[in-house]
Amino acid sequence: MIALKTFIKRYQLGSLLLLAILLVVILPLSLDIFRLNLIGKYLTYAFVAVGLVMVWGYGGVLSLGQGIFFGIGGYAMAMFLKLEASDPITTKIQTTPGIPDFMDWNQITELPLMWLPFKSLTLTLILVIAAPTLLAWIISFAMFKRRVGGVYFAIITQAVALILTVLIIGQQGYTGGVNGMTDLKTVLGWDTRTDHAKYVLYFLCVGLLLASIILCRWIQTGKAGTLLLAMRDKEDRVRFSGYDVANFKVFTFCLAAALSGIGGALFSLQVGFMSPSFVGIVPSVEMVIFAAVGGRMSLVGAVYGTLLVNFGKTYFSESFPDMWLFLMAALFIGVTMAFPMGLAGVWEEHIRPRLQRRKLLPLGDDSPQSPALHAAAVAATVDSAAEPTLPDGVSTQRA
Repeated sequence: MIALKTFIKRYQLGSLLLLAILLVVILPLSLDIFRLNLIGKYLTYAFVAVGLVMVWGYGGVLSLGQGIFFGIGGYAMAMFLKLEASDPITTKIQTTPGIPDFMDWNQITELPLMWLPFKSLTLTLILVIAAPTLLAWIISFAMFKRRVGGVYFAIITQAVALILTVLIIGQQGYTGGVNGMTDLKTVLGWDTRTDHAKYVLYFLCVGLLLASIILCRWIQTGKAGTLLLAMRDKEDRVRFSGYDVANFKVFTFCLAAALSGIGGALFSLQVGFMSPSFVGIVPSVEMVIFAAVGGRMSLVGAVYGTLLVNFGKTYFSESFPDMWLFLMAALFIGVTMAFPMGLAGVWEEHIRPRLQRRKLLPLGDDSPQSPALHAAAVAATVDSAAEPTLPDGVSTQRA
């Protein structure tokens, strides 16, 4: 028991436990299956937001093209599901049975070579992670090794997102075009449209999301996380200390891409379709907003930010269909102006200091009994917010 408490305190997993209770217990017991399925869809976006916390919050690299990797993972899973839904019996009315319907409409008479690996679920699961990671490595290695960063890197990722969207839409016979891939119903014969399947997919999504947060938290508390913070604030000093800054940035960007690919695959499973509307610039910018609203330095906050923004989008569109876009804009602007550090900043800057001060107060009193107690409360607050110690010669102090 003591070892578990030590582990939770060391990796600061208390907030993660609260999130797990919310997602695993409270929401499934309080929501019907339709709303719970919506939450599951929102949580697939949270994988992207968690990756953005690593690459943007800790690495200092803003990517406006994370929809690329979300879409690649989603299309990889959708291709497997589409092939399963296109068996010769189901597609016997087509000119060429056994291939997806959009290929038949575009007069393609045999399955393209690039589709063959997606006949296997094992290869599909590998490609869900490997394909976005490989593309992220190519982009980041080419950019970071030439010390391209900041706004230039953000613009390049936007350009890649636009290029990929145009490519998907243009190759209609191979990708389904602007309509995407629809009618995805089964996984190895298991119907994903039943209520039982929706519960299973929801808990699968929650489990993988919590595991992803633990993995990222483990990286943050290690040497790599310390160096990422140092590179964000004093990149030249880290480079002069003998570390290869580019390799750390490439690693973090690839990690964020892999997480986004997992989220995209889970989206295809839960929603039952995939289209280029989730790949382009607009969804990529929205994913950055998820992380910004939740707090770009908080992994758990990114999940809450994703849930808040998407819940607002659903609620406003249902209740105010004529002006919901204006209400969403007001939500973004209001949260950004009121809470510059996001929802996590509210906890760190306002709620936690008050709770720590109250721990030092006698019962029934609302103020410290002496200056010494007040000073102790302030010191505890400062110590809890202190950043990790860096290797010799490296500092996280902002320029």
